[in-house]
Amino acid sequence: MKNGRFFVGLVGVTGVVAYLMWTGISDSMVYYLTPVELIHKVDADPAFHDLGVKVSGRVVEGSWTREDGTRGAHEFVVADLEDPEVTFAVHYDDVVPDTFNDKAEVVVEGRYGADGVFHAHTVLTKCGSRFEAAKEQLAT
Repeated sequence: MKNGRFFVGLVGVTGVVAYLMWTGISDSMVYYLTPVELIHKVDADPAFHDLGVKVSGRVVEGSWTREDGTRGAHEFVVADLEDPEVTFAVHYDDVVPDTFNDKAEVVVEGRYGADGVFHAHTVLTKCGSRFEAAKEQLAT
């Protein structure tokens, strides 16, 4: 009888721990759209403009402009990594990360306005290439 209660308690505790792990992992997973997915969703449902989303892409070289100083309005264009022809303009009113440049891979978070401009409240850069060896270094 004591062993039965122990195993029932063990199964209960294991179930609770598994549930907490699953909900914790699900809540911490972050999904972002590609520019192609964003444009398709907006075309399919114009109400999508009212939703906050995260979108990943690459800054189009030469498209980044900013007001004087490091803080201020930043304007740039983001292109899809797989289909560079699909782009959208981004407006951001805060300090960009140190690794931001006009060729950076970025994740922008905000709303895609009906005006065709993505109004970002967060800009993150992906900096994996920052730590990779240059081709010249690999050849030696």
